[in-house]
Order: sequence, then structure tokens, then C-alpha cells
Amino acid sequence: MSEHGRVDGILLVDKPVGPSSNAVLQQARRLFGGAKAGHAGTLDPLASGLLPVCFGEATKFAQALIDAPKRYRATIRFGTATTTGDAEGDVVASAPVAFDEAALTAAMAGFVGAIRQRPPRYAALKRDGKPYYHYARAGVEIERSPREVRIDVFQLIDFAPPDAIVDVGCSKGTYVRVLAEDLGVSLQGCAHLAVLRRTGTAGFSIDEAVTLDALQRMDGAERARVLLPIDAALSALPALAIDAETATALRNGRRPAHAAASGRYRAYGPDGFLGVVESTGDVLVATRLTA
Repeated sequence: MSEHGRVDGILLVDKPVGPSSNAVLQQARRLFGGAKAGHAGTLDPLASGLLPVCFGEATKFAQALIDAPKRYRATIRFGTATTTGDAEGDVVASAPVAFDEAALTAAMAGFVGAIRQRPPRYAALKRDGKPYYHYARAGVEIERSPREVRIDVFQLIDFAPPDAIVDVGCSKGTYVRVLAEDLGVSLQGCAHLAVLRRTGTAGFSIDEAVTLDALQRMDGAERARVLLPIDAALSALPALAIDAETATALRNGRRPAHAAASGRYRAYGPDGFLGVVESTGDVLVATRLTA
């Protein structure tokens, strides 16, 4: 919390299965007094897990969380394919699960690294101003161009046919349900995503998150204590200390001389966190500053 009751900070919510990410956001907003807020990285209603919610000034830096790599624990169900690629859809195909654990882990290894994914028919991506799922529900097929994503981790945790529990570390924009479907095809069968739980993003872990039920039971002071500071979203950037004169110049739209190495920094003045700045090696340029 900041002065005058304004709420600034990052809340790590453990989203339950069922509500949309926006519904979780609105409930968190109400609990914190209707503060300006936005979530950083949508989870589908059937997914659970880590959902960062940014309040007040933290919303200015939410893109860093949206762009960060994500970590998931997923259950892939082999032998059936669905209309949506997950457990919400209707079964449209079936196939025997005729492979062993060794074949599964070998197939999974083929997806690690940079891969191309075709977005699912039921996606929030837009074409001509309308989300893909609008066309899918109307039975209209549209072009869905493959996009490059990166799979950094794809490890088998447990295999009890027809289900495999896997650990996935991936870039933003990765569809784990498409990964499940493509894995099924690579094993000469089919599959869908049965369970999805986000376990990490931007250096944050699900172990740090709080449930909506727990938040509901807290008083105002307890809720304030679970908020992370604004700059917690920017831990990947190096810190840069600047003096009061330089901070004032940046706030006034000037480009003060500074000898920091070229790159982006989270800047701190005498009054604390100032925002994100970029150094050319000779001068500093304000990228996004707090109020």
C-alpha cells in the first residue's frame, strides 16, 4: 500500500479451477478496495495456479510479467482428442495407447527447443477484431498461421496410461494444449490436455501465492503484507542507483548524462524505485517511470 490508501504492488494469486482470470482479478480488486488493477498472463477457466495481479503503479510494469517464461505442471491424456484440445471439449477421435515410457520420453525430447505451433481453433487471439473462438463456435474455419515458441523444459513426472504428468517450462505464447495434441500425434495417436497448473513465472513460484479464500479471511493489514513491491516484476533487470539531480531530469523528460553500460535498468533514486530506464552508454532515457 502507499500513501492516501492507494494500492500499489503485485499480488500472487493461486487461481482455482473454474473462474476466468478476469473474474479472479475482479474479486481481488474488490478485496483491495476497488484499486486499479490488471492481471499478467491469462489462465483458462480450467487451469489453476499462479496468476500475478498488478495494482496501481505496478500495472505500468505488467508487460514484464506477461513476457516472462512460464512453468506448468500438466496432465496429458492420451488416446482421445477433443474439439478444444483440453478436457472442456467434446471427444472427436480416439486411438489405442500403444507406446511405453521410453517411447514417450523420446518423443518429448523432440519438442525441446524452438518449435512452431499452430494456435488452436479455440483461442483468444483475434482475426478481424474477433477472437478465434468466435469463429470456431460458428463452425467457420480460419487461417491460423504457426508461430515460433520455445520449450525449455519438457520432463516426464509420472506415466500411468492413459495419463502422463509432465513439467513444462516455456516461452510466452506457448499453448500447452497444442503441445499435448502434437505429442499425441508424434506417437501415432492422439491426446488432449486434461489438467493444467501454472507453477511459476518471472522468478515467482506457486509456493508464494495466496488463494482467494485466504485473502477473503484476511483483514486489510494482512492483505497489505502479502503485496509484493512494484519492482518485484523487474528482478531480471540489473539495478541502477542514481542521484536526485538525475532522477529529477528523467522525470522532466530530459536525458541526463550517465556512464552506465548500455542496456535497460530498474532505477532507484534517493526516494526509492523510480522506474525502468535505458542507457546508451552516455545518457539515460526514461522508458517507464512511477508517478
